[in-house]
Formats: sequence, structure tokens, C-alpha cells
Amino acid sequence: MTTREGSLEAPTRHPLDWKNPQFYDKADLEAEMERVFDLCHGCRRCVSLCGSFPTLFDLVDATEDLEMEQVDKADYQKVVDQCYLCDVCYMTKCPYVPPHPWNIDFPHLMLRAKAVNFKDDKATFRDKLLSSTDKLGHFAGIPIVTQAVNAVNSTGLARLVMEGALGVDKNAWIPEYAPKTFPQLAKKSDAWPVVDGVKTPGKVAIYATCYINYNEPGIGQDLIKVLKHNQIPYELVDKEACCGMPKLELGDLESVAENKEKNIPKLAKLAREGYAILTPIPSCTLMFKQELPLMFPDCADTQLVKEAMWDPFEYFMARNSDGLLKKDFSKELGHVSYHMACHSRVQNVGQKTAETLKLIPGTEVNVVERCSGHSGTWGVKKEFHETAMKIGKPVFKRMAEEEPNYISSDCQLAGHHIEQGMEELGLPKSEMAHPLTLLAKAYGL
Repeated sequence: MTTREGSLEAPTRHPLDWKNPQFYDKADLEAEMERVFDLCHGCRRCVSLCGSFPTLFDLVDATEDLEMEQVDKADYQKVVDQCYLCDVCYMTKCPYVPPHPWNIDFPHLMLRAKAVNFKDDKATFRDKLLSSTDKLGHFAGIPIVTQAVNAVNSTGLARLVMEGALGVDKNAWIPEYAPKTFPQLAKKSDAWPVVDGVKTPGKVAIYATCYINYNEPGIGQDLIKVLKHNQIPYELVDKEACCGMPKLELGDLESVAENKEKNIPKLAKLAREGYAILTPIPSCTLMFKQELPLMFPDCADTQLVKEAMWDPFEYFMARNSDGLLKKDFSKELGHVSYHMACHSRVQNVGQKTAETLKLIPGTEVNVVERCSGHSGTWGVKKEFHETAMKIGKPVFKRMAEEEPNYISSDCQLAGHHIEQGMEELGLPKSEMAHPLTLLAKAYGL
């Protein structure tokens, strides 16, 4: 019986069977990796996406007979280490994802391998520390502490020490901590009437994310400005925990579950009360829209939160379709080079940020849909930073085309990474701003 080439059906995702003991069986994992790797070797469509696929194909090409079965299983880890769970291979390249009978889900296979490594206590202190965003965020909100930490982190000597002790590349951009956190700055919403649309709830709950809370609360403030301008009442999620994405990327699934237990009851309550839940960072949105629902398919509250979770610009464009988004823009933005982050692309909602920015008169948007190479904590590590810059080089060049007034990405980490890459290539400098900041600016706020 011949298996058809490719698939015409929409891709589907199987739940992650992470509580099954077989999930952590190393022999079973290696057998599945060999099966999938052999199919990938025969296709090679994904070679340009990230470091995992060139690494895999180089291993096969180095064997005597160019066969996957001759690759040392110990070398499989080299492929796993290069995967940062961007999900783009699954969503945009692989013709063999389920429901195709070959049933390839490369990112979740890599996640399984990372989970086995973590369970075998192979995660480093560095990796555990970098993924503990809530704990690191304790530096934020105390002005004298943040000033001291930021000053130390910006010195060349400190970065050398950090590279030697933690393996954080001395040249990689790392975020500063804010002297005041987002909850400290955010003002209570005015009591506007709730105006529901056909597509959109008329009130919003903001799940701010670790990055907005601790590093750049101004982005969250810009979201509030836009909501206020549109007279949309909002609430802040009370005492939110990390979404769990950094721990997921590490393979620490038990910590993901612990954070889920902190977040989901609060978010589910808001969902039942009719709130649209907005998250300003796409990785966090994706966590609640995809990864947690796949980890907890039988949890009704998790599935409820999935349905209530919105990317901010997905919400604004739906609000526009409802005829309820104000378009009284007072400032033109000129030429904007907009990078669509991987975790925005795989939400499968389209180019909602670009569509929103195109509503602004006197604004031209150049959309760049390609991985910037950063991907959270992965791109700052000494062993991967050079690769992250190499992956991002085509993006850096595309973003600089026509010397834009602004460069922007929904993923602010990617935005800073792109800004650094453009500078290192000697490309013309443009102001970097998050799309929410650009939207607030266009409103004149």
C-alpha cells in the first residue's frame, strides 16, 4: 500500500501524552526519533528554518551509506539542542503532520526529548535559572535594586563573568529590569459601559506576562492607553504566575503544571464572566491557546481559557469588524518594517498586527515572516548566540529595506535581537518600538 505524498487536510494536533510513563521511556523515544528523523532526511523541506535540520542532515550525510540508522543515537541530542520550539516547521513546512498517517510532530518530539533530559537531571543550573522568569523578576519594582542590577549587567566585566559562570553570551542583548512593575504603574479602569460586539466581548482582562510586568511595563501601559481611548473597560489578572513557556522549552513539564494551577482558575473565572483575555507577548498567548490545552485536554477550565484568549491585535481587528474600533488616528507612522514573530504565526489568525497598522493613514507596512533566531532564553546562551544571529541575518536585512521609520515585532525580545543584528551588520538605524506602542502613538496618546 502506497502512502500518499503530503496532506490536503488542515493540520491537527494530538494531545501531549506527558503523564504516560512510556513518554519518558528512552528506548521508545529513540525509536520514534529515528523514525521521524529518517522521514525528515528523505524530505529536507525544513533545512532553512533553524539549526535542528541542518544538524540532522549533516549527521546523516556523514554516515558511510547516507542512512539514518547509521547515526549514533548519542548524537540525537545535538538535534534536540538546536530546537527552540518555534513550531514553524509544523505549521508552515511539514507535509506529513497529522492527519497524515506518518504523523510527524517534530516540535513535540523535541519537547518529549527535552522532558526526558530534564527528568534525567541533565538540565544545567544556567538553564533552570534563565527559565525562572518569576524569580528573576523579583529584581524589578525596587528602584535602587534595579538601578544596581542594570548597572552591573551593562558592564563588560560583569558580562564576561556572566559568560564564564552561567554561559550567557557576553555579546547577547539581555533585558533590563524596570524600576516599577506594570501592576505598580497600571491605573484602574474607568467605569465605561460594556459594549459587546458580534465577534468581541466588550471588556478585557490583561494577562501582562513576565516580560511586561518586570522588564518593559511601558508596553502594557500602551495597551491600556489604547483600551482607554476605545473606552473598553479592563481588569488586570491578579497575581499572575509565568505562563510556563520558558519551563516548557526546558522540558520541565511539572513546573508548567504548577504554574497552570496558579493561573487557570483565575483566568477561567474571568472567561466565565465574559472577559476577552489579552496577552501582549505572543509566546504567552500561544501557551494558553495551544500548549496548555494539549497538555491538559480533559481540563474544562483550560479549554475555556483557550477560547477566551486573544492576541491584542486579533482582538482589535475583530473589534474593527464589529464597527467598534476607533480610527481617529492623529499621527502617521510612515514606513514600518514589521516582523511577524514565530509564535504569532503559529496561532493561525493571520497578520492581524499588520492589518491594524495598515488602518493608520500615511503608514506603509513591510511584513517580514521569517524567524529572527532569538526565541527567548535560547538565543542568549553562549553555545547558541552566534547561530541565533546567523538565523536572523536574512531578517535583519529585510527589516532594513527602504530605511523604515520604525522596526517592530510583537515579540519584543525578537525586536531587540533584530535591532542588535541590524547594528552589527552596519545597516541604517531605525527606531524600534512594539506594535502596541506604535498604535498608541498613532492615536496621539
